[in-house]
Amino acid sequence: MVAKFDSATAMLRALAAFLHGRDFPMLGGRAQAEPLAARLLGLVNRLPEGLRERLYIYSGWSEATPAGKLARVRSEALARWVVGHYPRRRYPAVMVGSSNGAMIHLAAALGIPWLPQTLLLPVRQRGVHPDEPADDLAAMVDPARVLLAANPDLALHHMHDANQDRLMIQRMTYFRVKRLRLGRAYERFLADTLVPGGTIFLVECTLSWPTTKVGDRHVFQQGALGGATVQEAHQGSARVAGYLRRYGSHRRRWNPPAPDADRPEAEWGFQPALRTDVERFAADRGYRIRRIIFDQPEELSPLVADLYRDWYRRRGIPVDRLLVESFILLEPWLALATGSVPFWMVFNTEPSLAAIHRYLDTAGSFDEIRLSLFSHGVESVGLPAIGQWRTVLQRAGKVGSFLGVDEQAFPRDFATMARYHRALAQVRNRYPMPRLLSLDELDEFLDRSGERYAVDWK
Repeated sequence: MVAKFDSATAMLRALAAFLHGRDFPMLGGRAQAEPLAARLLGLVNRLPEGLRERLYIYSGWSEATPAGKLARVRSEALARWVVGHYPRRRYPAVMVGSSNGAMIHLAAALGIPWLPQTLLLPVRQRGVHPDEPADDLAAMVDPARVLLAANPDLALHHMHDANQDRLMIQRMTYFRVKRLRLGRAYERFLADTLVPGGTIFLVECTLSWPTTKVGDRHVFQQGALGGATVQEAHQGSARVAGYLRRYGSHRRRWNPPAPDADRPEAEWGFQPALRTDVERFAADRGYRIRRIIFDQPEELSPLVADLYRDWYRRRGIPVDRLLVESFILLEPWLALATGSVPFWMVFNTEPSLAAIHRYLDTAGSFDEIRLSLFSHGVESVGLPAIGQWRTVLQRAGKVGSFLGVDEQAFPRDFATMARYHRALAQVRNRYPMPRLLSLDELDEFLDRSGERYAVDWK
C-alpha cells in the first residue's frame, strides 16, 4: 500500500541497495529489465502529450489503494516492510526521521540504515477535480477516520498539490502518514542491529506549512514545497492564474479550507513527537542521540557534497566530478564508484536551480557536471525551462551533460526513470569502494567546518 514513486520509498530502497552492495537501477527495479524499459519509455516520450499524461496518471493510479481497504493498514506492518529492506548486521549508528536525499548519501558514507518517519499511502479516488482541494478533503474524511482509528501511533497529513501533482491527483489522494512512536518493529530493529552504546541520528527537517486541523491526528495541507510559494498555494497569483488557464481549469486560483496553524510539512517535515519516543528508547537502552536539524531539505546538500570532497581528497581521488541529483533519482553506489560528488536537489523547480548555482558559487569549479532531472509531467508554476538547467552544465570546466534526459520531452520525459542510471553507469574512471567513514571522521569534518552550513548538530 506504500507508493513506489514517493521520496521515502525511493530513498529507502536506494540506501538498502547500497548496504547490500548494489546500485539502484529503475528506482529499485531489475537491472536486466532496464534496457527494455528505457526503449519502451522512449517510445512513450514520442506519443502526443495528452496520451503521455494519461499513461502517467494511470501508472500512478495502479499503485493506489482503494479507500475501502484502508482499514487493513497497520503501522507495524508498514514498519516491518521498512526494516525488511536492510541487511541484518551490527551498525555503529542508525538514522531515524525525515526523508532527504543528501541524508541518504551521508548514511551511505557511514554505512548505516535509515528508518523513515513518513510514508505515502496513495488512495484511489475519482470525480474530484484537481483544482477543488475542499472537495478532495470532503471525499476522504471517512477513509481517513478509518485509517487513524486502526493506527493510534500514526498522524495523517492529507496533502493536495494541484501544481506539481496535477496529473496524479486526478485519480488518487495523497495520504502521508507520520509515525508518532517508534513501535515494536523499529525498536526491535534498533535493538538487534545497533552496537552497544551506538548512536541514533534524528534527522529533523523543521519545514512547516499552513494546515487545517480535520480531527485528532489528521490535518489537511494545500500545496507543497516546490515552485509555487505558500502564498500562491493559498491566495493565488498571476503565475497561478496563467497556469490554471493553460490547463483549461474553471479556476484562476485555488480555494482551499482555511488553515489554522503551521505544522510539519507533509513530505519533508519532522513531527517532534517521534523525538520524545526515541529519547525514551535511547535512555532505556543506553544509546546516544545526535540531532541533525535544518529548516529546508536542500540545506543538508552542500554539507554532504563537501564531506564527500574532503573524503575523496584524503583518498587521493580527484574532486572535480559533480553529480546533481533530482528528487528520487538517486544513486549512492554509483556516486562512490565514479568518484562523483553528490549534490541532491529536492525537485526540478526554481528554488532547486538557485540552490545548485549557490553551491557552485562557493564550492569552486568542477571539470565535470552531470545533472539528472525528475519529470513530473506538468508545466507547473516555478518550473525552469530546460535552457535554464543548461546554465548549470555550462559551468563545467570540461564536460557538462544531462543524465538520461530527453530535453525535447521534459517535463514529460518519463524515460528518464530508466535512462539516468544507465547514463551514470557509463561514466568512465571507476574507483574501488572505499572503507566507510567513521563517526569520528564525520566529527573531524564538522569541527573543521565550523558554522559554514545551515545545519545544527546537537
